[in-house]
Amino acid sequence: MTTGVRRRMGVEERRQQLIGVALELFSRRSPDDVSIDEIAAAAGISRPLVYHYFPGKLSLYEAALKRASEDLAGRFVEPHEGPLGARLLRVMGRFFDFVDEHGPGFSALMRGGPAVGSTTTNALIDSVRQAAYEQILAHLQVQDPPARLELIVRSWISLAESTALIWLDGRRIPRAELEVQLVQDFAALAAVAAARDEELTALLRRIFATEPADNPFTDLAGRLVTLASP
Repeated sequence: MTTGVRRRMGVEERRQQLIGVALELFSRRSPDDVSIDEIAAAAGISRPLVYHYFPGKLSLYEAALKRASEDLAGRFVEPHEGPLGARLLRVMGRFFDFVDEHGPGFSALMRGGPAVGSTTTNALIDSVRQAAYEQILAHLQVQDPPARLELIVRSWISLAESTALIWLDGRRIPRAELEVQLVQDFAALAAVAAARDEELTALLRRIFATEPADNPFTDLAGRLVTLASP
C-alpha cells in the first residue's frame, strides 16, 4: 500500500488507487471503522483531494464494495469439466480465500452495517448471490430450474454465507473441513428434496453416476451409511 508518497495521477488512476487503499483497510477493520482521513493518509494525498474524486464517504465505500463484489462473484466461475463435487470444492476454496482476505469487510458487507446499508450496496450483495446462483445452475446443466431446485441452490448460497460469517468469529473449525462440509451440504439438501421430486431424482442420478469414489459426494454417502449402521 502506498504511504506518504505524492505523485500526479490521472483521474481514473487515482480513483482506482483510492478504491484499492480502501479495500486493503477494509480487510483489517470494518468499513464503519475506517475514516476518510486514514484512506487519504494511506494514499498519500489530502482529505479534500479524496472528496475531489468521490463526493462523499459513502460513494467511496460503494465503489470499493463494487470492486469487491465483482471479485467475489468471479470466485464462483469454474470450468464445466470433471465431477461436480470436485468443481464445487474448488469454488468453496476460492470463496473462503476471499473471506480470509477480506474478513472484516466481508462481515460488514453481509451483515449490512450503517456504512454499507445503502440501496446500492444491498444491490451489490444481491448481484453476487445471483451470479453464484446462475453459475451453480450452469454446472447442473439446468436452464429453467423447477421450484425445488431453485430453493435448494439459493438456500445453499445463504448457508455458505452464514457459515463463513460464523467461521470468521473465532475460526474454531478448520477451514478445509468447512469447504468439504458445504459441498456435502449441497448434496444433502438436494437429496432431501429429491425424495419428493422425480425430476430432481433423475438429476441427482445423472450427477452421481459420474462421481468418483474419492469425491465429497460419495464420501458423504459412505458416512451416512456408517451412521445408519447399528
